[in-house]
Amino acid sequence: MAFPKVNMFSYWALILGAVTLLASFFLPTGAAASGWSSYTPLADIAQLGHGQAILTGQSFWLIGIVFLATSSVLGSINFITTIVQLRAPGMTWMRLPFFVWTEFVAAFLLLLAFPPMEAGTIMQLMDRIAGTSFYLISGLVVNGQKMLVAGGGSPLLWQHLFWFLIHPEVYVLVLPAMGIVAEIVANNTRKPLYGYRGMVFSAFGIGFLSFLVWAHHMFLTGMGEAVSSFFSLTTVLISVPSVIILSALLLSLWRGSIRFPVAMLFASAWMPMFGIGGLTGIPLALPPADLYLHDTYYIIAHFHYLVAPGTIFALFAATYYWFPKATGRMMNEFWGKVHFWPSLICMNVIFLPMYLQGMLGMHRRWYDGGQGHGVAGDHTVWGLTGFQWNQPISWAAWIMALAQIPFIINFFWSIKHGKKVNDNPWEATTLEWTAPSPPPHGNFTKPLTVYRGPYDYSVRGAAQDFCSQNEAVYCPA
Repeated sequence: MAFPKVNMFSYWALILGAVTLLASFFLPTGAAASGWSSYTPLADIAQLGHGQAILTGQSFWLIGIVFLATSSVLGSINFITTIVQLRAPGMTWMRLPFFVWTEFVAAFLLLLAFPPMEAGTIMQLMDRIAGTSFYLISGLVVNGQKMLVAGGGSPLLWQHLFWFLIHPEVYVLVLPAMGIVAEIVANNTRKPLYGYRGMVFSAFGIGFLSFLVWAHHMFLTGMGEAVSSFFSLTTVLISVPSVIILSALLLSLWRGSIRFPVAMLFASAWMPMFGIGGLTGIPLALPPADLYLHDTYYIIAHFHYLVAPGTIFALFAATYYWFPKATGRMMNEFWGKVHFWPSLICMNVIFLPMYLQGMLGMHRRWYDGGQGHGVAGDHTVWGLTGFQWNQPISWAAWIMALAQIPFIINFFWSIKHGKKVNDNPWEATTLEWTAPSPPPHGNFTKPLTVYRGPYDYSVRGAAQDFCSQNEAVYCPA
């Protein structure tokens, strides 16, 4: 990394933030009590009246978020600088692997989106411990009594600052996942990625548009027709570059000499799962539909189809793919498939019925989903009411949890006992596969010069069906 000390500071800020968040569980007030979004004015007043305001779970949550935000900003600066300044000789921009491009865009998203959220978090902390009123309105009544605060603040200001980070944060998770899948697809189809340049520009399009869609989470706040229409339009537009990348990955399979190790199974499953999550998000871009579906189980299904398989399946794929590089040994393919198939099936059994529950009206914020109000109990889909679907969902969740046991055993067993492999067992083209396995300090044993793009598979006249980026241009037979 370009700044090793900044890298270390970022790491320890992350640890400090995590410890602060976990420490809140051991305070007399318990952990944070305002939900994961910490909406004001509830978050401003939660757990007050229990001694020192700063020694409450809600305040510790805010302090922990400040540390985590600092860690992310410092890490993003390091990633951007490293990619810009420390590329190998000959590594021009359009010779970068797509995974590096996605990390580059994700780092910019963190750099630009976290500071407003960090400032907003400090403002909320000041409301709690210093008597300010950034988010507190005048005349607020709590427990039947008028709250003695200066007032004049705006509770909606927190929502804007919060979602200005959180929606780009979704793409911070999804973009690197796209990059991981792209590397594995190119390697296991033995052909270059279809539309590499279009994928790169689409990644930048996603990054740009992700800062113009945050308020689609706030259609219910009464923003007005003009503002709602703008955010509705930008939300539909951001689906275009996402579709371009997904289509390019699918087209990369066409006429490929495809092999299916476990990494490729997870990468292949990622594509339709991400597609389902993305397509079902389009109705939420339209205020009339969102007014009904907002805060129902439909939202949970949509979000988790993007983030659960969209991120976790990519992480599993990356683990199976790069494990030989990190350890010099291969994970067991049989137990990898035992891990994959139940995970894929159960992931769909868990989240697909939630679309039905949401359309039936089950509410995500009420402790009983609205059952006490007669919601989602009058109609059946495939023979079950919305609430009855909770039973097969719960079974699938437990089975999927058990399906992770083979992965955990396989991972740790393979570190010592896995089959030994050479430095490039997948016959890949990118530079990391030229390093020893496991890599030494500094990763590479000698300076490298790049002569070609990242996906030179099946090159005519070559002695093998791949040419590493540091091989001479002609890669002669």
